[in-house]
Amino acid sequence: MRYMIIVKATPESEAGVMPGEELLGAMADFHGELARAGVLLDANGLHPSSRGWRIRYRGKERGVIDGPFTESKEMIAGYSMISVRTPEEALAWARRFPNPRGEGLDAEIEVRRVFELDDFPQTGNLERFRELENGQPAPQA
Repeated sequence: MRYMIIVKATPESEAGVMPGEELLGAMADFHGELARAGVLLDANGLHPSSRGWRIRYRGKERGVIDGPFTESKEMIAGYSMISVRTPEEALAWARRFPNPRGEGLDAEIEVRRVFELDDFPQTGNLERFRELENGQPAPQA
């Protein structure tokens, strides 16, 4: 089972403030433990929303909305992707995740299970995704 540990954006992350040396060290230690345990798939921080954009769909139209976005609590500042055997194991790792703002400050992370291809109804289009998972681009119908 894959889980994404989502680090919520904060006023500091949206202002482009980089983590201090102590927090970087704690994150490096934690992610090193994930890697040694063989459960770390990926982990990255994201630039603030002022350097991004959104695509809004209205009917068949697509519009571009440039950042920054005002509601930082609805955005993410980074993520870690892990692969574990049980939801309990994912929770155990998440509980050890360093406070993304630094110890003693209010912060929040969110953990969500990632859909696997077997979670979907088995259809012809799903096979196209399986081929992509295996590194083979699927021919389009």
